[in-house]
Amino acid sequence: MAGQLIHVGFENYFTLDRVLAVASPGSAPMKRLVQRGKEQNRTIDLTSGRRTKAVVVMDDDWVTLIAITPETFSGRVAAARARASREGAPER
Repeated sequence: MAGQLIHVGFENYFTLDRVLAVASPGSAPMKRLVQRGKEQNRTIDLTSGRRTKAVVVMDDDWVTLIAITPETFSGRVAAARARASREGAPER
């Protein structure tokens, strides 16, 4: 079964089945995580040159940078899950 895709801006999509966490990039631990990912060539930049507003930590130690806030990402995930549950629910 294919993973559910979420639009993260600029014609970029993200699969949810590999996400561990979504965080703001401003804290020192997140800055270190992004820096370590860049040093190890394990960073995916989906910002299209915009400011990074969220860091997505993947289950295989990859780090993805996106240009939408964690709140926006969360809202898109909730909307996608609601759509999926409506489509999967039996009709009455």
